[in-house]
Amino acid sequence: MDSAVITEVLKQSIITIILISSPVLLISMIVGLIVSIFQATTSIQDQTLTFVPKIIAIFATLIIFGPWMGDTMIDRTTWILGLIAEVK
Repeated sequence: MDSAVITEVLKQSIITIILISSPVLLISMIVGLIVSIFQATTSIQDQTLTFVPKIIAIFATLIIFGPWMGDTMIDRTTWILGLIAEVK
């Protein structure tokens, strides 16, 4: 295994991490922005108001995107294990 293969594995790993985490992060950010705008317009400063909608949105996102996330992780893991099997 040379440095080009290791670099490719690292590059693909970082891309996979970004792809898998982006739906959850984007939904969390959008819900947080909507709740912040709502709090600013209504002058409600309850701390739990920011967390409860985010948690619900994150769980819904994980339910919707969970199978795709799992398939992506399985594909990358299979690819890396295949590379390990080729090492002599």
